[in-house]
Amino acid sequence: MMLPLDAPLDPSGSDARSALRRELLRPEYRERDVVQQVLTWLDRVVQSGLDAASTAPPLSTLAAMVLLVALVAVLAWLVSQARRTARTAAGPRAVLTDEVVTAAQLRERAERALAAGRAEEAVVEGFRCLTVRQVERGRLAEDPGATAHEVATQLAAQFTAAATPLTTAAAAFDAVLYGDRPASTDQARAVLDLDDELGKC
Repeated sequence: MMLPLDAPLDPSGSDARSALRRELLRPEYRERDVVQQVLTWLDRVVQSGLDAASTAPPLSTLAAMVLLVALVAVLAWLVSQARRTARTAAGPRAVLTDEVVTAAQLRERAERALAAGRAEEAVVEGFRCLTVRQVERGRLAEDPGATAHEVATQLAAQFTAAATPLTTAAAAFDAVLYGDRPASTDQARAVLDLDDELGKC
């Protein structure tokens, strides 16, 4: 006896992209934390060193301790470089999130953040506002996976006079959101002014 099968799934392109994005954001797809791996290894090395030092002559113990301090310093430097490289290697990420929000709502968030002195948040929300506004006006395709660089490149083709400010705004967005860099009030204001300028066209 055969069991009846459910009808096959036939999601739209945007539904499929959204489902794939949600699936890939699950924690089991993330790489193990390099820092935690190094700390675990370092703990094992220190424990075995202490065990060996308890039976060694004092001069050998002193030499081992100096070597251990040097090793810890080198490892700390390597870990800091690995973390910086991991952030950079992650590469550009999408401007838009899964959140359904209008350009006006994003603009309000950006203005509030700027008024409260949170320039980084104002840069991020301001660039997202600029992107959503251009999607709403039909100048950009609604592409949830588009990076800030891709958005700037597409808009620069339409607004050649704004190519440099668009590139600068995209770089500020990436630096703040993915590079953990600070932003200035001037940078945030420039992103919002760019949104105003493109909104008039």
